[in-house]
Amino acid sequence: MGETVPIIQLGNPTLRQKAAWVENIHDEHIQKLIDDLILTVSQANGVGIAAPQVAESLRLFIVASRPNARYPDAPEMQPTAMINPKIISHSTEIVKGWEGCLSVPGIRGLVPRHQRIEVEYTDRNGNIQKQELTDFVARIFQHEYDHLEGKVFLDRVESTEELMTEAEYQERIVK
Repeated sequence: MGETVPIIQLGNPTLRQKAAWVENIHDEHIQKLIDDLILTVSQANGVGIAAPQVAESLRLFIVASRPNARYPDAPEMQPTAMINPKIISHSTEIVKGWEGCLSVPGIRGLVPRHQRIEVEYTDRNGNIQKQELTDFVARIFQHEYDHLEGKVFLDRVESTEELMTEAEYQERIVK
């Protein structure tokens, strides 16, 4: 099993780097990193986490949607490692939704994202996977993919008026 690892915060230069391609998925370090990320995202009440968020600038993230204190209405899914992911196509429909980030604590933003995306990634066993993702899970994928490109959700918010503190979000939106 993995161990929890520290999550770096906004301002750490690793969050603004374009992440490197994962060359050897079966490498012991990569497999341990996957286990560490799965445990870390669970402990932090997140629904996704990217390797750059733990100071590993690699094209790898976990999508782990499940209801929790930060996202009570999230759909349930098994944590999934997505290595060297790509967005193959996307809907023209853009939907705004509230996002937070484990590397940007205390802030939520209303972020426009594609409602539907078709993605391709390599799983932790080295198999190529293609999937269509919609709604909240598509949002998680796009959020984590941005981390691989050196972006955070704040870069996508259209107006500072679409930001609020986590406490206000919990009070006004989640209730």
